Amino acid sequence: MSVPHTTAALALDGSQIDGSLYLQVTTFARDTPWLNGTLNAYSSYGIGVFVLLIAAAWWMARRASTTTMTAALAVPVAAVLSYVVDALVKVAVAEPRPCFAYPTAFVLEDCPAPSDYAFPSNHSVVVAAMTVALVLVSRRLALVAAVAAAVMGFSRVYVGAHYPHDVLAGLLIGAVVGYVVAVAARRYATPLVDRLSTTRLRPLLTTGAGPQADSQPR
Repeated sequence: MSVPHTTAALALDGSQIDGSLYLQVTTFARDTPWLNGTLNAYSSYGIGVFVLLIAAAWWMARRASTTTMTAALAVPVAAVLSYVVDALVKVAVAEPRPCFAYPTAFVLEDCPAPSDYAFPSNHSVVVAAMTVALVLVSRRLALVAAVAAAVMGFSRVYVGAHYPHDVLAGLLIGAVVGYVVAVAARRYATPLVDRLSTTRLRPLLTTGAGPQADSQPR
């Protein structure tokens, strides 16, 4: 299996960065067949954990302040915007997936099309953005998200889909996007959420029992 010449000529060669570490992780995957199914499933569907965390953040925010609700609503926005940023970076860097550089490596995920680039890991970007955005809602939820994000990042290398640097870069990019979105939403969107809380959307935004003043995330 090889990458088309034009793509390879323009792309970052990720194998020169940490290809040996990638092979160590995929060899570990080959030697731990009892773990393959679990991590392969989590790699594909673990994003569902973050959907639950978003729902939990929204539920908690209804009993807190308008500012906290704004922060909760910013979490899915951070996820969407981080995905867009990831797509732009992928095209700019054009790093081929490691399965092209190491066609005999043990992989649990099918090698995608050459145009589906590796850098950065979109899973890592999105979960990191949501994790950081959750900090302004609940530090406890953010801690759970951080653990889930770390496992997600490792699983993407374990299944053979990404180099380690794809994951690390994805976590960094996602964290920056998540922080910017969360801070901007808290600063500029809170008045809008406050106004919406007096409309028919009120039951979705507040129970009316929580404090109206700002509160610190727990």
